[in-house]
Amino acid sequence: MTNALEICSDTLRCEIAPEMGGSIAGLWMGDIPVLRSTSATELTGVRRAGSFPLVPFSNRVGHATLTWAGTSHTLVPTTGDEPHAIHGVGWQHPWQVLEADSHSARLSYTHQADDSWPFAFEAFQTFRLNGNELILSLSIQNQSAVQAPVGLGWHPYFVKRKCSQIFFQATGRWEMNAEKLPTHSEPSQGLDTDCAVLDVDHCYDGWPGVVELRDEKLHTRISSSLNHLVVFTRPEHSFVAIEPVSHVNNAINLINLPGACPEALGLRVLEPEESMSADMRVRVERVN
Repeated sequence: MTNALEICSDTLRCEIAPEMGGSIAGLWMGDIPVLRSTSATELTGVRRAGSFPLVPFSNRVGHATLTWAGTSHTLVPTTGDEPHAIHGVGWQHPWQVLEADSHSARLSYTHQADDSWPFAFEAFQTFRLNGNELILSLSIQNQSAVQAPVGLGWHPYFVKRKCSQIFFQATGRWEMNAEKLPTHSEPSQGLDTDCAVLDVDHCYDGWPGVVELRDEKLHTRISSSLNHLVVFTRPEHSFVAIEPVSHVNNAINLINLPGACPEALGLRVLEPEESMSADMRVRVERVN
């Protein structure tokens, strides 16, 4: 059980669970769920939410080991079924409600350096409904006395219906090994396919910032200021995770490879007190 924070527009309703990782419990257009949706008062875990923030990194830090500025940091593995640190730390902690009204909310989370992440930071989220659009922003400020690597993103789970189809453009796709870590990028034009048979868990490069998701009930347009995209679904899943992110999976360790380019991998390095921000929009229309 968790406390609910509800915002509404004329066509959309969004329930937020600040105490459960600052997550979105559910997003509905009328009675049709846009995201995998549960009432915030009934949400039993962040991994069952409709969406949650990715801060200060997305996806995995391989083997929960971070090497930075000549120092190796052993992080806390996130789950017991694999050895990696996953999706940052923001989703694992309560967020404070700074402002809230009938159509918007602003949350914050302050992290002190610990074994989960060795750099202090403060993060902010905003949620706003405007007509048939959910507008999200996420920012982070480095509060350490040293440079810190950072990344941002979102992990929304969109409902996968019988006729769901996904379309987006890209320039590359990172191939994964058996440990769910990226090995190299291959040219890719993105996806234009039926979600029912899609089996994918990859990060795409060169994403221009738009995904179209269509099914028999809704046309959903996901857009973001970020230029990497993680897509995850299996044929047996009732969702498709469409995740705008700032960097390639495990970028924090890939930069240590010979010839690696931090900028190409999307990794940002913030000076003390420097900030980074991103936005995402989810625009929903009924299919007549």
